Amino acid sequence: MSKKLRLIAKIEPDGAVNEVVGRDAWALKNLKAAGKRGCTPIDHPGPRWSHYVYKLRGMGFVIETIHEAHDGPFAGTHGRYILHSEVTIIGERGIAA
Repeated sequence: MSKKLRLIAKIEPDGAVNEVVGRDAWALKNLKAAGKRGCTPIDHPGPRWSHYVYKLRGMGFVIETIHEAHDGPFAGTHGRYILHSEVTIIGERGIAA
């Protein structure tokens, strides 16, 4: 039995119902919780945010990417991801790894 996080998520009002697993489920939970402020790899560390967002978009979730500059010893840019789809979590099991 897998202990990976599994979400059953419905895109409202009449969208698809998806089973989202593992890090993709972790990212969706974080995006939903963050609301309009969104998530960045800086405030929600995860190794492949852009890939999680790519996969979630493929499932039908509407997610905006805003490119932001950051300072520091490794100055550059990062993405801020904002979930625009209204999502209802129908079921959840497992844990985020």
